[in-house]
Amino acid sequence: MTSGALTAGGAVTVRLVKAGRTKVSYPAGVVYDDGTHVVVTAPWAGDGTRDFGFVRFEHGDVFTEHYWRDRWYAVKEVRDAAGGLKGWYCDVTRPALASRDALVVEDLDLDLWVSADGATVLRLDEDEFADSGLAGRDPAAAEAALRALDELEALARSDGFDGLLARA
Repeated sequence: MTSGALTAGGAVTVRLVKAGRTKVSYPAGVVYDDGTHVVVTAPWAGDGTRDFGFVRFEHGDVFTEHYWRDRWYAVKEVRDAAGGLKGWYCDVTRPALASRDALVVEDLDLDLWVSADGATVLRLDEDEFADSGLAGRDPAAAEAALRALDELEALARSDGFDGLLARA
């Protein structure tokens, strides 16, 4: 994989990898890529509705996904079929890798949910992260992942994601 910029208006396959295996793969449209910050859009890629209790992802939802080649997370703005903002789902990942037709990110288990009004900020899957054994296998990556989750939570609880998600 190279780190060359993707072409706005083009198509790319987003692959979320976990423990060396593809967890999910789906087509997306490239909105923006400045060589560091990549933005793609994609419909909800799941089969049917997924109810997390705090949000439901369902057919018709549109995700505007922000990835970075130099940050340990991805931020996904989630809107319903009518365009209403549901919130932001954030994945803690290794920095994104891009090639001409693929964007690959390695999921490190930690997640953050922020509701549309910013009132609900939830740290998710910390138990999965602890059980993953990453801290023993790759302590530097585990430390970077925890710092990334802390950074996302701090942004969510202060000014929100507007500055982070702005494009140059």
